[in-house]
Amino acid sequence: MRFNIGGYIVLLSFLSCNSSGESSSNAGIAGNPYNKIIGYPKADSAGYITKISTGKTNPADLVIFAKSLIGVPYKYGSTDPTQGFDCSGFITHVFNHFGILVPRSSTDFTIIHRGVKLQDTRPGDLILFTGTDSTIRKVGHMGIIISSPGQEVKFIHSTSGKAYGVTETPLNKYYMGRYIKTIRVFPQNDK
Repeated sequence: MRFNIGGYIVLLSFLSCNSSGESSSNAGIAGNPYNKIIGYPKADSAGYITKISTGKTNPADLVIFAKSLIGVPYKYGSTDPTQGFDCSGFITHVFNHFGILVPRSSTDFTIIHRGVKLQDTRPGDLILFTGTDSTIRKVGHMGIIISSPGQEVKFIHSTSGKAYGVTETPLNKYYMGRYIKTIRVFPQNDK
């Protein structure tokens, strides 16, 4: 359940995604080693998230941490690296590690209105896809961009597919058919 209180989104239950784009309940967000949260994502009067507080976190550091999790297995509904991650559980764990609160489910990222063109993506931006059924144009999978402008677009994600866990993937024909949008989290990526 989500409430907009004074420009802040307050999440009372947390959801996770799976490869089909379905959601399930989860016990909560992953803790962060520094035991601090930078701030709740800010929403405008229509309820759209227009800013996620990233503090002093550098997108390059976030990508380095995300890459340190390559090989962690896929586990539906989990944000725990000792058990595995689903796609949004991986995103939650990576961002929460730096004290950055993000929506828990992949579908909740659709309310973030900081879209960027695919050719303008930078490391730390997020890429959203449909679930495995690309005819259902609803977000059901996501990853973190790890490539720089001018390079082949690559992202890191937790997949229930062949790699079955956290892996790096180029934006190939299969994922391009499922592509919905890319969103910017880090304001320093605007420079």
